[in-house]
Amino acid sequence: MHPGGPFFAKKDAGAWTIPKGEFTDEELALAAAQREFLEETGFPPRGPFAPLDTIKQSGGKLVHAWACEGDLDAEKVSSNTFSIEWPPKSGKQREFPEVDRAAWFTLEAAAEKMNPAQTAFLDRLRDLLDGTSPPF
Repeated sequence: MHPGGPFFAKKDAGAWTIPKGEFTDEELALAAAQREFLEETGFPPRGPFAPLDTIKQSGGKLVHAWACEGDLDAEKVSSNTFSIEWPPKSGKQREFPEVDRAAWFTLEAAAEKMNPAQTAFLDRLRDLLDGTSPPF
């Protein structure tokens, strides 16, 4: 998913990300991932789910990820929105989609497009697909 909003509008390589968000101690990480996926794509993910472990991004955020099989039409992704003051110090609030576009990539192309910290998920996914780690 490509992040929406003005900060990522002209960024491509290294900007794409998996759907992610915050969750509380009362919510299971997988349930939060399913909720965030639905909010950011408009599609409910269907299991079974295979864990892809956890990574720590450069800003310190922990990101948990799962893989599942599916057939999502990237052209039909519909995201929730967020509001920010834009332009800065203008006093005007503007609303932007959290995700402005989606696309399918090979694992190699995805590694170039994704946030560098999240490429570890691609390695784990490759292991799952190659059969060198436990299946779904």
